[in-house]
Amino acid sequence: MSRAREIGVAIPAFNIPYLPMVEPVIRAVVDADSFAFIEVARLEWTKFEAKSPAAVMEEFRKWENPEHVRIHLDHVPVIDEDNLRVDYLSIIKDAIQLGYDSVMVDGSRLDLQGNIDATREAVEIAHNAGIPCEAELGAVLGHEAGPLPPYEELFESGRGFTDVSEAVRFVRETGCDWLSVAIGSVHGAISKARKHWKKLEARLNLDHLERLSKATGIPLVLHGGSGVKRDYVLAAMKKGIAKVNVGTEIRQAYENAIKQSSAVVAAQNAVYARTKWLIEDYFQIAGIRSRIATEEGTR
Repeated sequence: MSRAREIGVAIPAFNIPYLPMVEPVIRAVVDADSFAFIEVARLEWTKFEAKSPAAVMEEFRKWENPEHVRIHLDHVPVIDEDNLRVDYLSIIKDAIQLGYDSVMVDGSRLDLQGNIDATREAVEIAHNAGIPCEAELGAVLGHEAGPLPPYEELFESGRGFTDVSEAVRFVRETGCDWLSVAIGSVHGAISKARKHWKKLEARLNLDHLERLSKATGIPLVLHGGSGVKRDYVLAAMKKGIAKVNVGTEIRQAYENAIKQSSAVVAAQNAVYARTKWLIEDYFQIAGIRSRIATEEGTR
């Protein structure tokens, strides 16, 4: 991640709501000679069919290729999208025991001090295990029940955007390694009624991103990467975004193919094609493996 930030590229992190997606995503990354994360968030085993962190790890182990892919535990919320309290530390500890390369705690639904306290605990656990910890500050909307307010209203008001001064304090007091920031993207909908909808086309406040990057000095993460205009993502890479989460783009490719053919192989082929396109055309990071996965950067 530090290397990606230095050279001005972002590592895509592909979310896995269905276990058969693991193999085609990894195959696409390898075939493009690129580098990426396979990741799973709590909502993907509670609201989709990823089953559990253990199930995703088991599938990952069948196809893993450390020169090209690592496995990351995505969003483990302290308070989830249904406003329920989560035993987040137990989930993080279990993932570490399973061998996840990095983890994420999401205390963004807490107040600032509560988020700092929760994140500090998770960071300590991760660092004691020798792995990095991602955190979130600000509000990347989209997973909550009910419709979003009009996007232009959200963007122009800066509602939920990560505050620069708070980010400085947050990074200093938590020791987090990577920080997910809110700068205009939104998460894909997860409700049954809306999960198949085409995601809105978002943009990013690049000036705000640049201020956050300079103030914090650590790799920043863009959640809700699907649907963001490509020019904004490419520019964000040069201004501190070192990881971009991708869920809806490949999930809907899988779901649409299953709906049309009822064949898992057809769905896997659709995921492979979409992942390859994302790497080569959207992110334009084919061939970056040797620049990211340096010998010094492996563990």
